[in-house]
Amino acid sequence: MNKKTMKLISVVLVAIMSVFCITSICFATDIDPKSIDGKANVDVSKVQNIGNQIATIIRNVGIVAAVIIIMVLGIKYMMGSAEEKAEYKKVFIPYIVGAVLLFGAAGIAQAIITFSGGITG
Repeated sequence: MNKKTMKLISVVLVAIMSVFCITSICFATDIDPKSIDGKANVDVSKVQNIGNQIATIIRNVGIVAAVIIIMVLGIKYMMGSAEEKAEYKKVFIPYIVGAVLLFGAAGIAQAIITFSGGITG
């Protein structure tokens, strides 16, 4: 592997580790301190629905963009000369890494939304 690929992999790994390792511990309660009777006026399902819609939109747009890009690259690869085919092979590797990261991020976000819905529900 070349240095550029190794740097990319290390940056992605550090970012993933920082997301999962750097957390804050806090005390959470349903009681609104401003309310007189101590009952919560918070509707968590609205926030979950909005998060779910955003994750779905990101996933769907990513799928459409990935399919369009792979179609364009495939057509260019088929129509290109030998030198152009070698260039397109170099382009496919970052594309595949980006597509895996996109689908992985959308999948992780969807899993977090599902997991948090199971905790609160």
